[in-house]
Amino acid sequence: IVGGDPYGRGVVSTASYEARAFGIRSAMPASHACRLCPQATFLRPDFEKYEAVSRTVMSILKQHTPLVEAVSLDEAYLDVTHHRLGIEDPVMIASLIKQTIYAVTKLTASAGVAPNLFLAKIASDFQKPNGLTVIHPKEVQNFLKDLPVRKIPGVGPVTEKALAELRIFTCGDLADVPANVLQAKFGKTGLFLAERAQGIDMSEVQPETEPKQYSTEETFAKDSTDIPWMKSKLKGFAENVFSALKESGRMGRTVVLKVKYHDFELITRSHTLSHRPLDADEIYNVASHLLETKTLAGTKPIRLIGLGISGLDRLDPGLKPAGDDLFDWTGCRECQGPKEPGFVSIM
Repeated sequence: IVGGDPYGRGVVSTASYEARAFGIRSAMPASHACRLCPQATFLRPDFEKYEAVSRTVMSILKQHTPLVEAVSLDEAYLDVTHHRLGIEDPVMIASLIKQTIYAVTKLTASAGVAPNLFLAKIASDFQKPNGLTVIHPKEVQNFLKDLPVRKIPGVGPVTEKALAELRIFTCGDLADVPANVLQAKFGKTGLFLAERAQGIDMSEVQPETEPKQYSTEETFAKDSTDIPWMKSKLKGFAENVFSALKESGRMGRTVVLKVKYHDFELITRSHTLSHRPLDADEIYNVASHLLETKTLAGTKPIRLIGLGISGLDRLDPGLKPAGDDLFDWTGCRECQGPKEPGFVSIM
């Protein structure tokens, strides 16, 4: 189980499939997870390591196409209708990607190959872990027929309950309902649901862009009203943020303070400088002022503090983003309509 302290107030970030069999899930209090599975091994997250491995995996994906959309550290979409090396079979491409990821990182990956992003996402999640699921155009309706509506990205508990009240439980049930009926019931979401039930998704892969904000935060072991102590935390955050951004060759002008009170009320306060901060002390001074003047610190107990810089851009516009020098590729971005599945989702 990866997450916070099981004997404190930490939460579960993720868990192995063996641990999930005990009912453990993401965002569950770590203490509750420990009660469900006392024999589990708890590990603290190592985001620096995750980010490094993620950069390696994304570089592997870019060997095949420049059209890579990173959804998170461990998930991405690819449009492979125009492959860098001229490989036309997207299933072969997905298989090569999986093999390369394992050879380089010793990590397995699940892949989905389909005619559009929605279906590729569903397919990649279908045979986890280490699966490869292919949905050919002629198989779309049959594949979706018995798929629970909750599997549609964007459908949460509230929408699922509303659909269940209409006796709509699967994508097949959803496909039988006229689009105008769904629109009358759910508004724009109704049209979205009607399209997904038919396997329609006109979304395009959006090549990854550099993040516009960098931040760090900490959940305290105990709620605090101790302003000097919280300022000492901000001092360390400022040093970490400034150092990381300088190393990456990026910087922004907006200092963002994040505060979560004991009752879980979450607020953010920010201040934009007239120039890029010259050192960590400048970031700290702004954050410290925001804490004292723009929050209830000192009177209302605080459980979490975070500090970040937003509006990031390159210190040297001509410098390549970190990681781009791993592979020097040039490729055509024109995309012709696929006759066979042309989108790959990797998880």
